[in-house]
Amino acid sequence: MAKKKKTEPKKKHVDNPNVIGLHSEVVEQPITETLESNYMPYAMSTNVSRAFPEIDGFKPSHRKLLYTMYKMGLLNGARQKSANIVGQTMKLNPHGDSAIYETMVRLATGNEALLMPFVESKGNFGKYYSGDLSYAASRYTEAKLSPICAEIFKDIDKDPVDFMDSYDGTMKEPRLLPTTFPNILVSANKGIGVAMASDICGFNLNEVCEATMHFIDDPECDLHEYMPAPDFSTGGEIIYRREEMDRIYETGTGSFQIRSRWRYLPDERIIEVYEIPYTTKTDIIIERIVKLSKEKKLPEIADIRDETDLSGLRIAIDIKRGVDPEQLMAKLFRTTTLQDSFSCNFNVLVDGYPRVMGVRQILHEWVNWRVDSTRRRINFDLTKKTDRLHLLHGLEAILLDIDKAIAIIRNTKLEVDVVPNLMKGFDIDEVQAEFVAEIKLRNINEEYILNRTKDIAKLEADIAELKDTLSSEKKIKKVIRDELAAVNKKYVTPRKTGLVSPSEVVEVNLEPEVEEYPVTIMVSREGYLKKLTDRVLRAATSLKYKDGDEPFIEFASSNTHELLVFTNQCQVYKCKVASFEDTKSAQLGSFLATDLDMAPDESVTWVIDPEDYAADVLFVFENGRVARVALSGYATKTNRKKLKNAIYGGSKLLFATVLKEERDVALVSSDHRLVNFNTALLRTKTTTNTQGVQAFTIKGDRTVTMVGKAEEFIGGEAQAEKFRAEKLPSSGAPMKETDMKSLFDLEG
Repeated sequence: MAKKKKTEPKKKHVDNPNVIGLHSEVVEQPITETLESNYMPYAMSTNVSRAFPEIDGFKPSHRKLLYTMYKMGLLNGARQKSANIVGQTMKLNPHGDSAIYETMVRLATGNEALLMPFVESKGNFGKYYSGDLSYAASRYTEAKLSPICAEIFKDIDKDPVDFMDSYDGTMKEPRLLPTTFPNILVSANKGIGVAMASDICGFNLNEVCEATMHFIDDPECDLHEYMPAPDFSTGGEIIYRREEMDRIYETGTGSFQIRSRWRYLPDERIIEVYEIPYTTKTDIIIERIVKLSKEKKLPEIADIRDETDLSGLRIAIDIKRGVDPEQLMAKLFRTTTLQDSFSCNFNVLVDGYPRVMGVRQILHEWVNWRVDSTRRRINFDLTKKTDRLHLLHGLEAILLDIDKAIAIIRNTKLEVDVVPNLMKGFDIDEVQAEFVAEIKLRNINEEYILNRTKDIAKLEADIAELKDTLSSEKKIKKVIRDELAAVNKKYVTPRKTGLVSPSEVVEVNLEPEVEEYPVTIMVSREGYLKKLTDRVLRAATSLKYKDGDEPFIEFASSNTHELLVFTNQCQVYKCKVASFEDTKSAQLGSFLATDLDMAPDESVTWVIDPEDYAADVLFVFENGRVARVALSGYATKTNRKKLKNAIYGGSKLLFATVLKEERDVALVSSDHRLVNFNTALLRTKTTTNTQGVQAFTIKGDRTVTMVGKAEEFIGGEAQAEKFRAEKLPSSGAPMKETDMKSLFDLEG
């Protein structure tokens, strides 16, 4: 078989000579190739260079700002104007002064966004929990590094991390900062990249240090014992469920609920909210409460005020006399972000690649990184001490004959020969000879040399100790552990977010109380629903319908029940009987298509009352199919009002009824054949849009036209047995003329 020739991509020619810079031909490129070669590098650059934190807990923008402040001497020096700091940071961060200042604001003590702020601020830096309190311009505020930054930059000059060129190649900046504690777990961090995101909640510094120390000793330890749950700068209370925390700790994904803290001031009848979830802001909460109040869903509230200022958060809720504050707050927790969910997604950059990790995995990666960083720092100290010892050994050599050293220098004619002559005279190397030659004349005395050489023994002991530490990873981890213990002791930070058991949560029913009484539901052909009480039904002599409309479905129900309204588009609408007003005999009733917001071409095919959703529903279709479906398939835990694919759509629905027990059903065809069968022949299906079984065999243009009891069509139970089908499908039996007369009476 001949091979197909490979077709070359088509080329489009551009014949316009006035288009400058455009090639004469453009080669078509598949979109997948364009995405791979152009968009994917951009996407990864965004995720790696901007959006996600690395194992030190910082994004590049944080790192550039803090390192600039460190080089400006702001760790121990006085504060400087924020505008000056922002300007200096632009040497490393080219993204503009406003972006840099926003980064500084979030890291500042005044903003209260972090548990351990890295910037000590003076002036108005706004409040993280308030959308109304905005920060002042950078020319009005001042800042310096917080004391905790001593742990962020500890021994950074001892080569613990790699350095790289700045964007313009004029400076060097660290790739990571050598944090002595797992800042990645202490500082809350949120980032949105391309096709992925990161959302890391903060944990208490002391708890993290304690957990990390035990993790170093035993990687399988129970982390919950030392850091039971996240901690947030805005406080609040976590509704603690161990299974939720287990998932977050192991996988890095999951969510938990956090709610506000409040107190009741009985003398003023005020509920005072003083801590809110980290995920919301005061203006969002107040806007929601005001909206609910306007909708008359919170009649218990008289007034609400945002009294938050730079001194702290305060939402004051005035309540009406006789209102139970516990019940009201339970209601507000359910309907506003005074109680909210925090969704975790611990996406961290490790070796340049984003990884979603649990708390245990993050600690594992941090300890490995910190071991490497500590080893580099120890190697740096070892090299420095070894070099110093080497120089002192050279100085020790000339102590034996200082006069000889002076004579060698004095008798050397050329300067370039001084070092070689000292090397030869004392059997020392060039580095040692250079060190000796550089000693000032006034220091070439026995006292000076003896004082210097006294350090030799200490240096030798230090070098031996450093080499011993480097030879054992266990000893390196002990160094890390000791540093964690020092941080834990020096920076005592009480936990801000409390923990409450789900059993302590006050439950409240938001559904309005519905009066229970029996009603009769009537639905007309055109979809008008009447809800009639027994009193109205007894008193009514006739019921009003639109011209051309007529009764269609009728069944008994209760005001507390739900209804399932099936439509010609295979959808079902769930609605409560109580949502319809009681109908008077002279009223048309509720038009279901409008009340349930149906599509313009959608109409009602049937309505049933599922009661407790424990039984089955029987559907009969025009094409002879019959389906028995479990009503539990229509029960939903949420308040969804519309379910799609709720019924078989291959034929018109003729009849539906709730099956509380087995019963006989008779089907009549268009050519006057009848089949009578018991519903025990049908198996219950859990799929709501099942096509069921073929009950009536359809031939030619035969269709099912009527559904009911056999006695209604032929009169008498004895006659009905002649039409009984013992199995399905069945083609039924022809009806007699006398039966057909009864049938015509029913049809006519």
